[in-house]
Formats: sequence, structure tokens, C-alpha cells
Amino acid sequence: MRILDHAIIPELPNPYYGKVRDNYDLPDGRRIIISSDRISAFDRILACIPWKGQVLTQTARFWFDATADICPNHVLAYPDPNVVIGKRLTILPVEIVVRGYLAGTTGTSILTLYRKGERVMYGHTLPDGLKDNAALPTPIITPTSKAFDGGHDEPLTPAQIVETGLVTQAQWDQLSAYALALFARGQEMARARGLILVDTKYEFGTDAEGRILLADEIHTPDSSRYWIAAGYQPAFAAGTRPPSFDKDFIRAWVGERCDPYKGPVPEIPAEMIEKTSKVYIQAYEAITGQTFVPDTSGATPLDRVRANLAPYFTKA
Repeated sequence: MRILDHAIIPELPNPYYGKVRDNYDLPDGRRIIISSDRISAFDRILACIPWKGQVLTQTARFWFDATADICPNHVLAYPDPNVVIGKRLTILPVEIVVRGYLAGTTGTSILTLYRKGERVMYGHTLPDGLKDNAALPTPIITPTSKAFDGGHDEPLTPAQIVETGLVTQAQWDQLSAYALALFARGQEMARARGLILVDTKYEFGTDAEGRILLADEIHTPDSSRYWIAAGYQPAFAAGTRPPSFDKDFIRAWVGERCDPYKGPVPEIPAEMIEKTSKVYIQAYEAITGQTFVPDTSGATPLDRVRANLAPYFTKA
């Protein structure tokens, strides 16, 4: 299986290696973002999933193209199926999550908080009597502080965001308008593909002129929750989880066998890795309506990426 487990390229300047993406900042203000096939959970790398990096890059490309009329984004070029060249931005310290349904599993999800009896959250008041996975009266933004230092994100209200100076009132107004419009477009296009866009996260930054641009990724299987529309009503009536692109086999498997935050992680079976790869490809094809064509050029994926990025190499 062809794997891009890393993209360490010494000829490129100013590297920053994230959990999933390897980045390089060019002197002219552009950033090279390379999506590897690494899969991350529990604040660590668990495995590499064939074609995952290409799926994420090409899914985001589909959505960046489909929403450019709503919100400007950081994209400048795609020199490789796993690579985007973008404007280098100053990332705003607020993570924007838009939710259309009472769903989620994390401690900051509205379903978790609702089950605890909370009705006022993130500056919104939810009505009593909502069932798990119910559609909200209208989509809401549930922002959190962006933990750049590896800490935990904390729930915020719009008033707290402005009062603490994370962003200005004008920036928040623009961010929230962008986020809701992007989510509406995403739900509309997903509906046409037989899917429900349940919730998603957006990351925004400012460029050298102070303009707000959409960064990172958009409506990918990693940043968004999708349900299969045909199975939603039967599952909702039965009180079960609606069918989705369930790519969390590895996370669940690891969590059942060790303390994933402290202990060593056992070797993940090859069949589980292959199954996860197929789910990513299935998600790409369902979301975009396009056939996934894996790029098998080059002796290895890293050789191909290096060749495609050679024009950006720092001159000696």
C-alpha cells in the first residue's frame, strides 16, 4: 500500500510538523501544507491510512471551490493531490463550530451538556424536550477558545469572545456571518447528495491586509459530521445513532485495549487500516459525487510530492 507517512523535505524552509499536516513557510508569505496519511487521536499518531491525505485535500478543494463566492479562502494553488499552497495567515484564536442537530460525544458538545440538564450554552438557549440527534430550531455557532499550546478548548459565548479581546465585535460579526452562510451552503449541497451535514468546524485567519479568510479545511470527513439521510428518520424514531461514515474503528479499538493517553498503543491490524481507508474513499465519493482516483505516480508518494514541489525549493 502506498503511504505518505511524512513529508519531511529539507529543501523547503521554515518547517512545522503537525499531527497530520507538514507545513513550510515560504519567504514571500505563502505556506505549503502537505496532508500526510497519518491519523491522530488521543493527542498522538495512531497509524497511517492509505489515501487519507489525498481524500482530505481533494474534499477540501471541492468545498473551497464551491464556497468561494461566500467567503474568501487561503488557497493559491494545488501542485499535488496532497498539497495546497495557501496564504500564510494569522489564525484567529477562536474555533468556530456550527451545529444543526443536538449531537456530539465530547465534553463540549451540546448533546453532552443538554443531557446534563443545561439549556443555556454558548450564548444560546435551547428548548426543553429535545431528543438525542434532533434537528435544532436553527443552526447555532458554538465557539471555543483555540488551544494553540495543546491545552483543552473551552466553551465561549460571543460576549466573552469580544470582551476578552479574542476578536473585535466587527470581526465576530463577520466570522459568524461567514460560518452560518458556509454551513447553509454545505447543508444544501449535502442534502442533494443524500447526506445530512450535522455539524462542522471552521478555522479563520487574517491576511497581511487584515481580511478574514477561511483556512485549514472545510466540510471534510475529519472536520465534519455527516449522516446518511435515508437512515436518519428510522434511527431518530428508534432513539439510535443515525448511520454515518464511521471512521472511528481505530480510535475505539485502541481505547478498548489500553490507556491511549499514557500507555503504549498495540499494533493496529492491517484489515482495520484497510477498512478505514475504504470509509474515507466512500465519504469522498458520497460528499463530492466524484470518483476517487488515487494518484499512483512516482516511485513513492513522497517522491511524487517532492517532484511537484521542486519549484518551491530554497535556492542554495
